[in-house]
Amino acid sequence: MYVQPYLFFDGRCEEAIEFYRKALGAKVEMLMRFKESPEPPQEGCGGGDPNKIMHSAFKVGDTLIMASDGMAAGKPEFKGFSLSISVKTVTEADKLFNALAEGGQVQMPQMKTFFSPRFGMVADRFGVGWMIIVGE
Repeated sequence: MYVQPYLFFDGRCEEAIEFYRKALGAKVEMLMRFKESPEPPQEGCGGGDPNKIMHSAFKVGDTLIMASDGMAAGKPEFKGFSLSISVKTVTEADKLFNALAEGGQVQMPQMKTFFSPRFGMVADRFGVGWMIIVGE
């Protein structure tokens, strides 16, 4: 069994993918727009914009994250979870944390804790929660 995150950006998926490319070095594996679907989209999906993203998959490190514009109704909401990134050095942790924090909200600043030389929590500009930890 394999569990993968699937994020619905409610109309901001392309912007999010570009942000993650710059902030995390994400690499797009697959991207399909609603207009490229072999079947007509379901009512309301993509907000009627054929250029919105129906499905995408991008890698952050070794992890594949899937994403879509979903209903493209306006503002995405991400509640009750965070994505955790484990890195080997404090320098790398600080770099990723600062990149994700740009336009976002720091929930717990990067700091030394009893379980890691560096740990912090941030919600990025889309509201996705991230935990960055030195601990590989």
